[in-house]
Amino acid sequence: MTTFKELGLNPEIINGLDDLGFIEPSPIQEKAIPFILKSKKDLIASAQTGTGKTAAFGLPILNQIKANEKDLLAIILCPTRELCIQISRDITKFAARSKWIKVTAVYGGARIDLQIRSLKNGTNIVVGTPGRVHDLIRRKVLKLQSIKWLVLDEADEMLDMGFKDDLDAILGQTPKTRQTLLFSATISKSVHSIARQYMNEAKEISVGDKNVGAEKVTHEYYVVNARDRFEALKRILDYLPGVYGILFCRTRIETGKVADMLKLASYETEALHGDISQNIRTKIMDRFKQKQIRLLVATDVAARGIDVSDLTHVINYNLPDHDEAYTHRSGRTGRAQKSGVSISILTPREVNKIKKLEEIIGKKFTYKKVPQGNDICRKQIDNFLKDLEETDIKEINNKQYLEEFVEKLKKINKEDLIKLFITQKFKSLMDDYKNTRDLNAELKITRARRENDDNINLKINFGKKHGFNVKNLFALINSNKNLKGVEIGRINIMPEYSIFSVEKRRADAVVNYLNGTNLKGKKIIINKSNMAASYQGKRRNRPNRNFKRKRTDRNKY
Repeated sequence: MTTFKELGLNPEIINGLDDLGFIEPSPIQEKAIPFILKSKKDLIASAQTGTGKTAAFGLPILNQIKANEKDLLAIILCPTRELCIQISRDITKFAARSKWIKVTAVYGGARIDLQIRSLKNGTNIVVGTPGRVHDLIRRKVLKLQSIKWLVLDEADEMLDMGFKDDLDAILGQTPKTRQTLLFSATISKSVHSIARQYMNEAKEISVGDKNVGAEKVTHEYYVVNARDRFEALKRILDYLPGVYGILFCRTRIETGKVADMLKLASYETEALHGDISQNIRTKIMDRFKQKQIRLLVATDVAARGIDVSDLTHVINYNLPDHDEAYTHRSGRTGRAQKSGVSISILTPREVNKIKKLEEIIGKKFTYKKVPQGNDICRKQIDNFLKDLEETDIKEINNKQYLEEFVEKLKKINKEDLIKLFITQKFKSLMDDYKNTRDLNAELKITRARRENDDNINLKINFGKKHGFNVKNLFALINSNKNLKGVEIGRINIMPEYSIFSVEKRRADAVVNYLNGTNLKGKKIIINKSNMAASYQGKRRNRPNRNFKRKRTDRNKY
């Protein structure tokens, strides 16, 4: 196990991390920290949301700021005020044992005079949103001539939000001797454009596959008619007691409307969108982090920068307009090694979008049926009874009152008492879901979807990097007499490994007969995977001479 000390950080930083309970670095931290400490070259780092990117760039920068340095040495740009506040707080915590380091956050929606005063008093690190930073530069309050490090955090989101002109203006004010560190969950064409324009021979590191969904997030979808979308949402929420998450809507108008309807139905929720003032927004987020609000209804823009590590669910009331945004949404859950669920409510016309999303995130979606009223009542009663079983009777206070009531209830038969108790507790719920109709829309099962149901995905430790291709895969399976006739479905050749689907009934045989054998002098490792393969067109294995590939130079088959 690698430790932070082994990465080359100084004792003050290490002691501060010990105080925070940080034990071992995440993969992106393990790769980025030593590089930034030892090299002056620029860096492009790709890692999924919630993998510890702030510490990956923050710790090595803090490590190199000396006690006698008073100048502004680093500027960190990020897309939203929430993320700006979060980053500045985290870096301040990391620097708790380095008292001489000063951090200032500058962002819109807050008093600019207080931010100007903080800058004039001197600071080593500025964390800011592009709009406010550009404004302070124009006012000649913020001067970047002395900075050594420029960090672009969530660069893809800043470009998506229309900050390119601000970024161009800000980067133009920075010295050419700076080290530029670009961190992003996805490396898009526009991000590469920024890299080409403002970075010099940058090293690129990546943790996980680009655009692939968080490892511990499962993906589910429900199909209903458009008029039943809200009723389906309520049933899903009622079937999942203890939900703590974000509900995504497309527009601020829809966000407010859905939040209001949920409040009227007695759900603990608030809306978060661009029309809400910073003061109210901060209060909402504080309540959400304290779990006084269990469900935050938000637009994509409003949710950017929200950093809550224990969300159980992300719910897509509508799918995002841009498919890549789904990765950002689902990445809000499943953080800090915890599992999470991403739920999408679709209409029949939207079902065909699932296949493309599966290819983007590298995982399968599971089709679920909207629960019926009886299912919801049973689930809630069962959940309540489990909580009762786990409650320690010894910890209950006011026992004198309870003993008095126990005596009064002795004349009621035990079974009748339980019936009365459950009925009284869940009467309102049972009345609400009495004689409910089926909300599930008719779902046309496509050939590809049937194949997904009949097949299972396997992962092999050979990819493009090893010269592995589709032809090699067919040849490998054909070479084993015990695997003749195995049908291969979808195939995805990745750089480090490949995913391919086979019939469920033959999956164990493929694993057993090929695992541990050799290919090109390397040991084969095959196991079952929940990641998705993307090549369509099932075919039965034939001798290699009959295999003809119609397309070349394609990353996905």
